[in-house]
Amino acid sequence: MWEETKHGLYKQFNFKDFNEAFSFMTRVAELAHKHHHYPRWENEWSVVQIWLATHKDDLSISDRDRELAIAIDGLVQQYDGPRLPETIPHQDRVKVYADGGSRGNPGPSASGFIILDMDDTVLVEQGVYLGITTNNQAEYTALKIALEECRRLCVKEVFVHMDSLLVVNQMKGIFKIRNRELWPIHQSIKDLVKCFVHVDFVHVPRELNKLADAAVNRAMDKELGIIHPKSRLPNL
Repeated sequence: MWEETKHGLYKQFNFKDFNEAFSFMTRVAELAHKHHHYPRWENEWSVVQIWLATHKDDLSISDRDRELAIAIDGLVQQYDGPRLPETIPHQDRVKVYADGGSRGNPGPSASGFIILDMDDTVLVEQGVYLGITTNNQAEYTALKIALEECRRLCVKEVFVHMDSLLVVNQMKGIFKIRNRELWPIHQSIKDLVKCFVHVDFVHVPRELNKLADAAVNRAMDKELGIIHPKSRLPNL
């Protein structure tokens, strides 16, 4: 769902990796050329953010913006449609552990998640480097990409576990969202939740979220070129 903001129509798109994100941007560029209407956008690894507005001096949202937004959504269907990997058996109900972290807040950030079946067998594990952002943005992005993967797996019920009390209580409607920068991604997750029969949000202590935390740190260390002692090659 596109959000109406003071900068125009806004939407964030998350992909598996940079190659998929770049392919999407290439197709959006072709669309923009056909519509003679060009977006403002930002890309960090697998995340693409797009703003559509008509006038530079006095930003406003017009029919041209809405038409291009609809066309862009049409492109996304090829990435977001139900996609069930042959190696993963179908599950109606899954557990999700999601986490995000920022070294600096804002600083280099990453999101990670683990999807397990109800017998605690790992089905999917992924970490995504986000670039420079905040800890809360990274936490929310982890939740979003985890739910997007659950949708691709055609899951019906999702039991989400996170150590971010802020994100869990904001998704439950217990806490208000005071940071306006979180409004768009919060709304996009609420829209995602509608794709499932049931989504439950549970707060857990950090020690019970170690797998997702490890996925976050692996993604960040890989992007930043950090090699841990155990992974160094032996001297020959």
